[in-house]
Amino acid sequence: MPHSSPAVVLDRVTFTWPDGTVALDDVSGAFADVRTGLIGRNGAGKSTLLGIISGALTPASGTVVRSGAVDVMPQRLAADTRVAALLGVDTQLDAVRAIASGDVDPRHFDAVGDDWDVEARTTAALAEAGLAPDALDRRIDALSGGEAVLAALVGVRLRGAPIALLDEPTNNLDRDARARVYDLVRSWRGTLIVVSHDTALLEQMDETAELYGNALTTFGGAYSAWRTAHEEEQAAARQAESAARQQVRREKRDRIRQDHVLATRAAMGNKAHTQGRAPKIVAGAKKRAAEVSAGRLRVEARDKEADARAVLDAAEHRVRDDESVHIDLPDPGVAAGRRIATIGDGERSWTVQGPERVALIGPNGAGKTTLLERLVGGSAGADVRADAGASGDREVVRRSSVHAVAHTDRIGYLSQRIDHLDDAASPLAHLRRAAPGVGDVELRNRLARFLLRGDTVLRPVRALSGGERFRLALACLVMADPPPQLLVLDEPTNNLDLDTVDQLVAALAAFRGAVLVVSHDDGFLRSIDPDLVLELREGTLAEASP
Repeated sequence: MPHSSPAVVLDRVTFTWPDGTVALDDVSGAFADVRTGLIGRNGAGKSTLLGIISGALTPASGTVVRSGAVDVMPQRLAADTRVAALLGVDTQLDAVRAIASGDVDPRHFDAVGDDWDVEARTTAALAEAGLAPDALDRRIDALSGGEAVLAALVGVRLRGAPIALLDEPTNNLDRDARARVYDLVRSWRGTLIVVSHDTALLEQMDETAELYGNALTTFGGAYSAWRTAHEEEQAAARQAESAARQQVRREKRDRIRQDHVLATRAAMGNKAHTQGRAPKIVAGAKKRAAEVSAGRLRVEARDKEADARAVLDAAEHRVRDDESVHIDLPDPGVAAGRRIATIGDGERSWTVQGPERVALIGPNGAGKTTLLERLVGGSAGADVRADAGASGDREVVRRSSVHAVAHTDRIGYLSQRIDHLDDAASPLAHLRRAAPGVGDVELRNRLARFLLRGDTVLRPVRALSGGERFRLALACLVMADPPPQLLVLDEPTNNLDLDTVDQLVAALAAFRGAVLVVSHDDGFLRSIDPDLVLELREGTLAEASP
């Protein structure tokens, strides 16, 4: 679509953390005055880039030019914050109400200005996001997680800054809340830059920007169109690389063959000169001419080979050879008819058997995490708080007759918060506990498949990045010895980049044990093609479609 000059321009931006780690190096690019999805691998620097655009972070070098003010949806919301304050209208709202109650203090009129319809305007905006009329006066901790995110997003819209930045706005949101976010984004006015791994959200974008190897490139289309174009470009690049490599081989063979021919001719010439078949002056002239001709041919042959190698280098540069997690799940030896688990709600029950894939969906607060904890035999209380929103939701969970029973003790469980890791222990020590009969060399090889190698495997977990912690938790889960017969995954895609999600999908497809997964990511659920989808809502279970 045609648009005006860019809303954000970055010119050779470099950012270094206080410990000397370079997060961005000489990054240049631009964001148009449209909705743009910013993608890239974990650790590429996407959140850092948003911080620089917003002004929260100052680059070590380079410049950032913005066409207007920037607003950022906060990642963390204070529990005691009033929704009206989150929206930025608490002062005006309180002033209008004070005046309506008879308080004619001039301070109130100054606070209101011309915004006399502030309550009606903000209530309508909240209603558009699916929030109740009384939400303005509620505190954040009285809302569910999804409601709090929606309220924060409404605040960004109401403040109306020309440029808005969102960082993973749909993480941990249920289906209904995600649908509301998609609706708000579809009708967004102004420049919107969204960092996300949510492919459904990325489909709402006008453009897709990728941060890769400190290069920021922009594609004029949503994520699926970008991915198609990217795969076609990589296929063409690999074909060009193959052709260039073949040309290098040909030029090298030609050079070697020519060197051999010239060496043979030189030897014959020397022999003729030695035997005196021609006058000295003639033989000398011929020898010098032959040497000049041979030198020219050698230079030409080497130049051709060098040119071919230069073309190959350029072709290789276009082909991405990214490090990716290699998740090769072991065979747990689960027979097709083997009962693995039973899930029910008092009215009905479902048996998970053999290598079945079961998805558990439902709104936040329904008790999905609690159900998983009951299945694996852990404490439900902590995850009731993680999965539920308001206290009423927690009471529904506690009174629910929903139950889950495992028929195997070989269960691998990956929780949302990854809080089971020992901060003082190293990745090598963690995997050693999971697979006690495996030697350290093999344990290091297994960790390397998850991009944990070298000194990293000896550092304490507290020193790892968020992505490294997740990969360690996943490694301990799937590389355990003996291997799990049931994998239980709670929102596994929240912390993964899109490439690693693809790796996980492929691994689960090859896994010959049972899988029970909780996820609000419809794209991920469709990818794993579950045999059964159960929806947990208001204390009951029912079959559903992903």
